[in-house]
Amino acid sequence: MKKKNLALIGIFVLAVLLGCANLIPSGKGGAAEPAPEGALFNAGTYEAQAEGFGGAGNPVKLSVTMSDNSIESIEYTADGETPTVGGAALPQLVEKVLAAQSPNIDMISGATVTSTAFFTALNDCITQAGADPAALESKAVETVAEDIDTEADVVIAGAGGAGMTAAITAAQNGKKVIILEKAAVSGGNSSYATGGMNAADTHYQAEQGIEDSAELYYEDTMKGGHDLNNPDLVHTLAENSSAAIDWLDSIGAPLSNIGLAGGASAMRQHRPVNDEGKILSVGAYLVEHLTSTCNDLGVEIIYNAKVDEVLVEDGKAVGLHATGADGNSITVKADNVVIATGGFGSNPDLIVKYRPDLKGYVSTNAPTITGDAIAFLEAIGADFVDLEQIQIHPTVVQADGSLISESLRGDGAILINKEGKRFCNEILTRDVVSGHIIEQPDSYAWLLADEAMKVESTVIEKYISKGFMIQCDTVADLAKLMEVDEATLQETLDTWTASCEAEKDEEFGREGFDALLTDMSHAPYYAVKIAPGIHHCMGGVKINTEAEVIGTDGAVIPGLYAAGEVTGGVHGGNRLGGNAVADFVVFGRIAGENASK
Repeated sequence: MKKKNLALIGIFVLAVLLGCANLIPSGKGGAAEPAPEGALFNAGTYEAQAEGFGGAGNPVKLSVTMSDNSIESIEYTADGETPTVGGAALPQLVEKVLAAQSPNIDMISGATVTSTAFFTALNDCITQAGADPAALESKAVETVAEDIDTEADVVIAGAGGAGMTAAITAAQNGKKVIILEKAAVSGGNSSYATGGMNAADTHYQAEQGIEDSAELYYEDTMKGGHDLNNPDLVHTLAENSSAAIDWLDSIGAPLSNIGLAGGASAMRQHRPVNDEGKILSVGAYLVEHLTSTCNDLGVEIIYNAKVDEVLVEDGKAVGLHATGADGNSITVKADNVVIATGGFGSNPDLIVKYRPDLKGYVSTNAPTITGDAIAFLEAIGADFVDLEQIQIHPTVVQADGSLISESLRGDGAILINKEGKRFCNEILTRDVVSGHIIEQPDSYAWLLADEAMKVESTVIEKYISKGFMIQCDTVADLAKLMEVDEATLQETLDTWTASCEAEKDEEFGREGFDALLTDMSHAPYYAVKIAPGIHHCMGGVKINTEAEVIGTDGAVIPGLYAAGEVTGGVHGGNRLGGNAVADFVVFGRIAGENASK
């Protein structure tokens, strides 16, 4: 499917780069002139900006000062970047560029959007100074990193949602906590979550008159997972979800807006909003709050530390070993250990090993999500379940694996094929909707939103600013973009609008009309071309309801806990949208609580 669209991918990437770079150079050197003979640059201070995580309204701005042969300083303004992710990456990038005297260095893993903006603006400044950025070879930088050998009450592998939730819970119980994080910033895959968190029987639902129950949540999750889920784990997820929402309230991270996600029988996807009441991306929002709470509680996060071994003594987990980015050894001894390293969606070899049919699919995952835990947990006798259960998400931008949130479909967005027609119930489970898209001509579709949705959502605004969603002022413009017959497209839209008015979808049986933000009749329209991509690993290490890791002998491995996508059994054969966040908060809290004992 991905291979069918290679030509279009190239065109799309070019369009994104042209549309999203948003460079506004204002260098003192004026028009670029070649540097004088014997010099690398025209000395001076140059300015440029590029769109980062904050969108067009809050770009990353650089002021770069260069002497004849050196990049002397880099100052930046980045109000739109999240402080603990993009904001944490920028000073690291500045330090690395000044040391290497070149922009040709690695990005900061986990902060790709901010890194891209930084390098785009930096390269523009270098070009203004009369140099070719690509020709500036990186200087070898010698680093001598010391080995680390320390102790804690609880040591955690992974500073994503599950790891930080566990850390906060343990720290709130008075424990000394150290997290070892593979990337240079916190977040992992959790930063990429765009929808919300499923929870049932919450105070927000009660306040908004939404009827739901833990039992209904359980039934939806089991059905969505094709009954391959571990029922005990699903009961634990559902029955603790409301308390998890209360806990997020307690750390200043309320999820007050409620929408409908695919496979749910009730509105239970809880989402954050900004001061204007607009819906935010849940992942970046929670990662920011979790990271800042970790910092406030004194949780130590050691970055660039790739965990490669669980330390075991007399059959009990007693710590972790990691290798630093500079090859140094990092050892943390602890009373208890929590594994929260995520899945393996960015490891093509493991994907093909467990699912050969998914070879060549683009992935939505963070680049650090490579399944490292499988090897080091197998080495100590841990058991695994459902590793072949790998979810593909239906709405993925094929150029770079960017995810288009399922919450848009819950709010009223529709899917249209290359013939200009709807072809399925958009809020069915992800595996089913993905299958419908693959069955369409050329195995792609367009996701369509309108102005009424856009004004309610910063998520859509970001997709527009990044060049993913294209604005079309009229149906005629929309038909031209999608290369479909205008009359057919107009009929499709009219039929859907009528269905919304009647609250009955005669074509495909879609329900949940009370959750819609629009009937898709409010121009301008916003469209993005999508196809399925690898999204979530439902399988992983086997745990029980106490988040204890189970060995191949069926017994608990003492002192060892796990939470989040690294575990298996919660989601069965298909994860419902909104359940990943619920998973990492619920089981992260359980792991942190039990690791504190």
